[in-house]
Amino acid sequence: MTGASRSPLRVSSPVTAWRRTSRRKAFPTKRSRTSTTSSVPSTQSTPSSARGTTRGRSSPRVACAPAVHLPIPQPYDFTLSTVRFREYGSDGATVWHDGGLQRVIAGREVRIEPVGGGVRLDPGSVEAAAEVSFLLGLPFDLDAFRAWAEHEAVLADVVARVPGFRPTLTPNRFEALVIAITAQQVSLQAAAAIRARFVARYGARHEVACEFPARERVADATVSELRSLGFSERKAEYVVGLARSELDLERLGTLPDADVVETLVAVRGLGRWTADWFLARALARPAAWPAGDLGVRKAVGAFYADGRSLSIEEVRTMGERFTPFQNLTAQHLLVGLRMAG
Repeated sequence: MTGASRSPLRVSSPVTAWRRTSRRKAFPTKRSRTSTTSSVPSTQSTPSSARGTTRGRSSPRVACAPAVHLPIPQPYDFTLSTVRFREYGSDGATVWHDGGLQRVIAGREVRIEPVGGGVRLDPGSVEAAAEVSFLLGLPFDLDAFRAWAEHEAVLADVVARVPGFRPTLTPNRFEALVIAITAQQVSLQAAAAIRARFVARYGARHEVACEFPARERVADATVSELRSLGFSERKAEYVVGLARSELDLERLGTLPDADVVETLVAVRGLGRWTADWFLARALARPAAWPAGDLGVRKAVGAFYADGRSLSIEEVRTMGERFTPFQNLTAQHLLVGLRMAG
């Protein structure tokens, strides 16, 4: 996600040259280490919104819990797919560390690292497999998307250059909304820095990562406390208000896209930009199309309008040509723009 900044759009020209040179040449992927761990079946179900734990240090890792291998459809480039956890700042909840990710799942810190044919989870559990499957984007049907994209020349070129890219998702729905609120009108790096203080203050600290703060823990916080962490007055009110609201995050997963948007924008501090990204990254909805996102507008303009700045309305209308894969199209155009620049 990119903040909904009011600054004017500026699209650079490297995209045109990038598309002309080395046509259909894929970006190199890194070889994964061979796994010696047991395997668990891949799950593509959306995990429930994590409730988190109370503040405090975690209990030691249970020594007997074995590591497991989580298969991921190939091709898969772990480093490319998880780039946002490195380049856009870390909030301490999902942490890039020594070539892998660390995240607290069901009260235990889990290390996620690439191995042959997928990733290794240490320690492994059913809960870890479910959450990491969602985190690493297994709900997406990339084979179907790639086959469809072959008929869309510009997009096909982008997709062919990043064969191992699989967009990541946010398993915790409360976390997804807090991320969106903090990213409003500021850079992703600035938002991550503010969120890191928030996570450290209200989350449970483990060895490397912190568990994202539980909704009920945040509901007990005050606006002044969040202000002391770097939140603006309004964003502090939005986050505390969200935590205290009657918004049913579980129910959102059962609603049609339009109803999800309608429900979210009725909550103070949540607008259409937030709702679109929630559909895209918290629910993995295929038709999610964040037309109001600055990065998406730049990417669509760069690849489809010769670098021309496009309005939100123009980008929203253009999204219709990418039915039924608007979400994956947006994600690939964003990574394509980053590679081109």
